[in-house]
Amino acid sequence: MKIDIKVPAMGESISEATVSALLKPNGTVVTADAEILELETDKLNQMLFAPQAGELMLTIKVGDTVTIGQVIGFIETEVKAAVKEVKPEIKQEVKQEVKPEVKQPEFKPEIKPEIKPDVQKSSSSDNQQPVRVSIEEAIKSTDNKPVIAAEMPNILNQAKEPVKCGKRQETRTKMSKIRQVIAARLVEAQKQAAMLTTFNEVDMTQIMLLREHYKDAFTKEHGVKLGFMSFFVKAAVAALEAYPGANSYIEGDEIIHRQYYDIGIAVSTDRGLVVPVVRDCNHLSFSGIEAAIENYAKKARTGGLTVDDLTGGGFTITNGGVYGSLMSTPILNLSQSAILGMHKIQKRAVVVDDQIVIRPMMYLALSYDHRIIDGKEAVSFLVTMKNMLEDPARLLLEV
Repeated sequence: MKIDIKVPAMGESISEATVSALLKPNGTVVTADAEILELETDKLNQMLFAPQAGELMLTIKVGDTVTIGQVIGFIETEVKAAVKEVKPEIKQEVKQEVKPEVKQPEFKPEIKPEIKPDVQKSSSSDNQQPVRVSIEEAIKSTDNKPVIAAEMPNILNQAKEPVKCGKRQETRTKMSKIRQVIAARLVEAQKQAAMLTTFNEVDMTQIMLLREHYKDAFTKEHGVKLGFMSFFVKAAVAALEAYPGANSYIEGDEIIHRQYYDIGIAVSTDRGLVVPVVRDCNHLSFSGIEAAIENYAKKARTGGLTVDDLTGGGFTITNGGVYGSLMSTPILNLSQSAILGMHKIQKRAVVVDDQIVIRPMMYLALSYDHRIIDGKEAVSFLVTMKNMLEDPARLLLEV
């Protein structure tokens, strides 16, 4: 019996996908729900699973563009049992062919007989000559001789001569769908928005002391680790409430103000940058934010992010500090008017109460759309976040 394999729906805005990888070749017997191929869209990559167990037959190849609902192959369920019996025979054949090939070290018998006679000749050809004389003779000689230890000075002199380089090779790799969309959106963001970036720095002492003191109790109580991101999300919500322009966007000749606080957390993956969105952050606790971020991190690693996970978001936080970035100017995520860049925590000498002290400091960068947000608002936005982060009690007291 043949069971059709169709391209599943992957979100309202996705009508087609590209076959990025075939995980099982034609003729393979697969189990139900086994991964058979990978589809790449302009938002994410998605695995396609076998609808039933049987022999796999696909009618597409890598690079083909397919549409939602298209039949791209079938599963032949009647040959399932026959192929299972062949599997052990294939394994035995492979073992018998590989073993005799691996046990033939061809290079060993060739090296040993060449070295031994050379050493004997050098020691027995002239027993009365010191080693220095043989070096001089080797330098004067132009014949091609086997290389021995006494000839090393000559070899070193020859190595000083310029070496001719061969052809300089280049490789060409086609951009993935995600990388193409990322590139297009970044360029489009720079074309559409009047982007500007302002900076400030935050003393992370209090947050670090708070995390160190409560991290074990927090994990025991809530089942998730207490990270830095929950503090920054909470501080961002407070700043967005104070300066709603950072949670707005332009549509035509109107400015749309969002009355909700959905914050995207930028995550770097092997396939490119994705921004899953944590919804209703103003209603979430610290543990709720940390749990949502941890869930998205697991999905990103396993390729389980969906289109709904990446859709929307009124403000974005990106953390280049985990890779060692000290300062950067993040680019806006389209349909948003502001993005916050976190950076590396680094101990620096700062002045506190007229004294020079060593404190763990972090630079913050806010890139914003100057069409919506004025410079005063942008600076005040970062100052609000700075005050909240340097005195975390204010986040709980909402002052």
